[in-house]
Amino acid sequence: MQFYRLPLAFVTAFGLTVAACGEPHSAPDTSADSSTPAAEPATHRPTETAQLPESQQSSSWYRDGQAALARAQSVVVNNERGAAKNIILFVGDGMGISTVTAMRILAGQMEGQSGEEYQLSFETMPFAGLIKTYNTNQQTPDSAGTATALMAGVKTKAGVLNVDETVARGDCVASLQHPLTTALELAENLGKSTGVVSTARITHATPAATYAKVPERGWEATAPEGCKDIAAQMVELSAGDGIDVIMGGGRRSFLPEEVEDLEGKSGKRTDGLNLIDAWKARYNDGTTEAVYIEDQSGFDQLDVVDTDKLLGLFASSHMRYEEDRKNDKAGEPSLSQMTAKAIELLSKNDKGYFAMIESGRIDHGHHAGSAYSALTDGVEMARAVQVAMDNTSAEDTLIIVTADHSHVMTIAGYPTRGNPILGKVVGNDETGEPKENVSLAADGMPYTTITYANGLGFADLGDSTNADDRYDDPVNAGRHDLHDIDTESSGFHQESLVPLDSETHGGEDVGVWARGPGAHLLTGTKEQNVIFHVMVHAGGLLD
Repeated sequence: MQFYRLPLAFVTAFGLTVAACGEPHSAPDTSADSSTPAAEPATHRPTETAQLPESQQSSSWYRDGQAALARAQSVVVNNERGAAKNIILFVGDGMGISTVTAMRILAGQMEGQSGEEYQLSFETMPFAGLIKTYNTNQQTPDSAGTATALMAGVKTKAGVLNVDETVARGDCVASLQHPLTTALELAENLGKSTGVVSTARITHATPAATYAKVPERGWEATAPEGCKDIAAQMVELSAGDGIDVIMGGGRRSFLPEEVEDLEGKSGKRTDGLNLIDAWKARYNDGTTEAVYIEDQSGFDQLDVVDTDKLLGLFASSHMRYEEDRKNDKAGEPSLSQMTAKAIELLSKNDKGYFAMIESGRIDHGHHAGSAYSALTDGVEMARAVQVAMDNTSAEDTLIIVTADHSHVMTIAGYPTRGNPILGKVVGNDETGEPKENVSLAADGMPYTTITYANGLGFADLGDSTNADDRYDDPVNAGRHDLHDIDTESSGFHQESLVPLDSETHGGEDVGVWARGPGAHLLTGTKEQNVIFHVMVHAGGLLD
């Protein structure tokens, strides 16, 4: 295998200060003829005895910086093609940089820390970079075009899944002529196991991008004549023997309109097909043990040893927000629980596996203007990544954590260190110490650290943990008096500037974090579709 140690200059380029370590300069070469006059020393060259003040060297910040540098220098990189037996791609839907920062602070504060110094699981990974997210026809992207870039290696239009940019949105005929092959399909064709896990509908844009080819992301349960809907494409996937582990929401796209599920919700299919029954019929052929589950009880009782294929559909539409799971009628597993179970099942294949795991409801919390819901779902995703890190080896498993796009949530206002990230801004006085009262804007009213540039705007829904309840009330953008409002409550929705019936995506770059074979290839600023190419190279998915 090809290994090499990360060059020191490379570490420097990514923000770690090498000079502070005081590494001694090389001794001058004295092997030349002694008659040659010695060059005058440069006046700016530091002396060998230069030292930092003791107070500087004893600072915890200084010591932590040196420790971080040492860790970075010790990273050994495997660049060999195919070195990644397993690949796990985590997608935090809508998890932009400001969201990651706020997630980090919230997670730390939930553990009794000030928050700013905390590190999320994936932030401890040795390699990180930035990803450009635009679609071929939109500056600020949608999730279908971005997910296609991640899964098929080319950018395309907004709203389409795994068809190239020449296809007009909704053009069934053209889509059949310009399909794209996904990383999941490549893995299936190599005999690897594959998994798709999401807290959104499994037919929603990001999970659907692993297997479906449609010119309209909305064709989840129905499609024009000549094309197949997304749910049908999942059940009938021809690559390899089909997806091995599927967990998420979206039962309605697999059931006929006249059928009600265990929670009393009707199906969406107009063709009369029951695709859950079709999935069972395809895989329970006497040689494969295929298991369908739809609630927490079924999940808890699953026998991993005797399960070859798993389909878990835990909600009619999207699964609950993490903080709202307790209210689910039939019970739903968390993202970290599904991640653990997926890895356990997929690891049974000696050839390895490919898995895409999405925290889909970060995006939905933002659209509803609820930082609480978006961030708590994000913290749960970080737990899921930790589960993956704990149950895999960096020697043979490439883990990538990224987002499909950002949102227009901002963190601002000069709050003091440790101020609740969901709270009102409390600034510092002239001595640098926290003030006793909240800061007031020019209009005499308090304001929160987190706000949105656009969207539905302010709402106080008390202890509601379902951010989607916000859509029942009218748009309420602009400033509001927050003096007597608990902005840290689950039902608080932040103020917005531009009134819209749903907050929008943001167009800035998103982060990417990686560990394992090929992870170093994702440093720097990359186009989003490069992630596919790194996965293909590291996993040896193409001959």
